Amino acid sequence: MFHSLLVMASRNLTADQFALVEFKDRILDPQNILTNNWTVSSSVCNWVGVSCGVIHGRVTALSLPNMNLTGVIPPHLGNLSFLLSLDLSGNYFYGHLPEELGQLHRLRHIDLSFNGFNGEIPSSIGKCLKLQSLVLYYNEFSGIIPRSIGNLTRLKNLDLGPNNLEGEIPEEIGNLLSLEVLFLQHVKGLTGRIPTSIFNISSLVRITFSNNSLSGNLPDDLCHHLPKLRGLYLLVCTLRAIDIFGNNLDGNLPTMTNVPNLWRLLVWGNKLSGNIPNSITNASMLEILDLGDNFFSGLIPNTLGNLRHLEVLQVANNHLTTESASHEWSFLSSLANCKNLSRIELSANPLNGVLPTYVGNLSTSLQNFLAMDCELKGSIPMEIGNLSGLLLLELGNNALSGIIPTSIGRLQNLQGLSLSSNKLEGPISESICGLERLYALYLGSNKLHGSILSCLGDLTSLRYLHLNSNNLSSAMPLTLWKLKDVLELDLSSNYLNNSHALDVGDLRSLLHLNLSRNLLTGNISSSFGGLQTLVELDLSANRFHGHIPGSLGGLISLEFLDLSNNNLSGVIPLSLEKLSYLHYFNVSFNRLEGEIPTKGCFPNFSSKSFMENYALCGPPRLLVPPCKGNIHKISNKNRLHALRYGLPAIETFTKKKPTDQLFAEEMTIRHWTKRSLSKGMIDIADDDLLRREDKYFVVKANCISSILELALDCSAELPEERRDMKDVVIELKKIKQRFLNSIQHV
Repeated sequence: MFHSLLVMASRNLTADQFALVEFKDRILDPQNILTNNWTVSSSVCNWVGVSCGVIHGRVTALSLPNMNLTGVIPPHLGNLSFLLSLDLSGNYFYGHLPEELGQLHRLRHIDLSFNGFNGEIPSSIGKCLKLQSLVLYYNEFSGIIPRSIGNLTRLKNLDLGPNNLEGEIPEEIGNLLSLEVLFLQHVKGLTGRIPTSIFNISSLVRITFSNNSLSGNLPDDLCHHLPKLRGLYLLVCTLRAIDIFGNNLDGNLPTMTNVPNLWRLLVWGNKLSGNIPNSITNASMLEILDLGDNFFSGLIPNTLGNLRHLEVLQVANNHLTTESASHEWSFLSSLANCKNLSRIELSANPLNGVLPTYVGNLSTSLQNFLAMDCELKGSIPMEIGNLSGLLLLELGNNALSGIIPTSIGRLQNLQGLSLSSNKLEGPISESICGLERLYALYLGSNKLHGSILSCLGDLTSLRYLHLNSNNLSSAMPLTLWKLKDVLELDLSSNYLNNSHALDVGDLRSLLHLNLSRNLLTGNISSSFGGLQTLVELDLSANRFHGHIPGSLGGLISLEFLDLSNNNLSGVIPLSLEKLSYLHYFNVSFNRLEGEIPTKGCFPNFSSKSFMENYALCGPPRLLVPPCKGNIHKISNKNRLHALRYGLPAIETFTKKKPTDQLFAEEMTIRHWTKRSLSKGMIDIADDDLLRREDKYFVVKANCISSILELALDCSAELPEERRDMKDVVIELKKIKQRFLNSIQHV
């Protein structure tokens, strides 16, 4: 008898060895571990990754994680009939799983995560009735979740995402009454409702359904049968956590009962609606509450302060409001009881009202306070300076008025301050210069006036400085050009001037520079050409003159360049043809001349980029005259001087500018003037120069008409059609004499 048992064991061991050899023959082993170790001269029980039972000597475990193995699983693996555990995670296995895996009736653990398996999950897996853990995380499985999984009643851990599965979650999963962890996240093909039977599995600790395409609403008694629930993510339902974020779930948030251990509730990114239930405070251990990006309405409960362990409150992007009578954010008063609170995000809700003074009573552990686009009114309370732990304060896109409180300077840890798009007045508070850790400062689109503080140049941590669209009127401080690590600088739409050339050569990290719509003068510094990281440069609508520096051809990263509406002269440098990433270019409304470059990025630009200049020439599609010979060597410079008289004369007597909205590509100020002259001077001349009740109306009208006719001759598109400047001077003297003679005879 004993001899026969030995023979049987030997035969079975040989079967196990055969199955493993077949497995080895179908994989690539770049480190030759299996090649050198799995040899027939040694027992399989001594092979790397193989474990055997003590009594029967059969293979009970195959564990080869993270060994860079590549290949497929052969059906022979189903002959390892004593196998309890199979771990091939973190490799490069691919292909279909063989149905023969269903023969492993003793199997308790399968981990095939982080591989490239594809095809359907074999339904035969439902025959492995002793299975406790099935982990197929991060593969490429497709098809539906097999209903046979519902037979695995001993299963504690089921992880099927991310994969390419589709269809609905089978109701049979509700049969897994021992289940503790259920992961079905990042499976975009999953649709339909979450089976209510899942929420009857009282053993569940963590459920994750995040980033799927699930729909429907949640059961009202969601948490009643889940006493062990610690995490509820209703974007992904994670049960120790339920994660259900990033789906299409609708309806109301269920009443929170019987959840004494819940510490995280995440339901962001769904279509949940209705009020935030007061019962949420029954989750007394809650630390993270994220209800953002839904359709919740009504009031933010004043009882949230009962969540004494709360660290994160996120309710942004909903339809939440405040009590219309007081207009105060009374819920903030209760949140003062949450001593561990580190983040409050309320942005994009029509909360209306004012920011109360007791905002200063919030925890000093608060690091982030975000209330952008909340219809806030009134002033920023001085008590905001009590929040000494703040790293980020965002109050932009509201209707806040008054001045920036000096108490801001007490927020010594502050890294981000956004107060843009409000109605703030007064000067920029000098207290801001004391915020040495400040990384981003956004004060644009307000009514701030006065000077730009030179001490802002001492904030060496600053990377983003936006002061655009205010009423700032100082000279631009030279200290700003010391911010060598700044990434974005936007000072546009102010009244800033410059006493010196803009020496920007030290801004070697700069990505975006916008100085448009100011009163900047002088030449454009050649130092701009050294900003090789620059992506956007806007100097439009200033008073720059001189030539466009050829050094701008060194801006190898540039995508946007606007120099329009200045007094620039000379030619467009050919070096700009080297800007291979440039997709927006505008030099319109200047005094440029010569041939428009034709290579590199320039064939992509339209006539709008070059309109209303003195003497540019090029292809007909750009609506400029053709170039004749070498346009840069026009012998008769007097015609160029005549051009420089013509357009300014039209602007002076009509009190209109080429940039007015009246003028577009097909109707320039010159075309409008020529057409309007035929209708009579009263329709074109400036009202301050010509009034019908004026005693000398006819005489003045004739004089202005003659001047404008001459101006039109001086500003003809083709240089050879323009009047010679000597002739212009003679004609002006004649017009003057006719005017004086006519006055004497009236």
